[in-house]
Amino acid sequence: MDQVIVDLQERLAHQEAAIDEFTRQSLAQDERIAALIRRIDQLETQLRELSEQVGEAVEDAPPPHY
Repeated sequence: MDQVIVDLQERLAHQEAAIDEFTRQSLAQDERIAALIRRIDQLETQLRELSEQVGEAVEDAPPPHY
């Protein structure tokens, strides 16, 4: 009976360690995803600004037949 308890305690300890590792990895992934979302937002803003600049340049350019 004592060996059964020891085996169960060992299994529980391994499961707790695995859960802790999964939690750590999940938190790291959440941080990485948040950073990627921020970067995408920055790139979208830059792209929008560049599109506006290009649009203004095209509007100011003379027609091609001149």
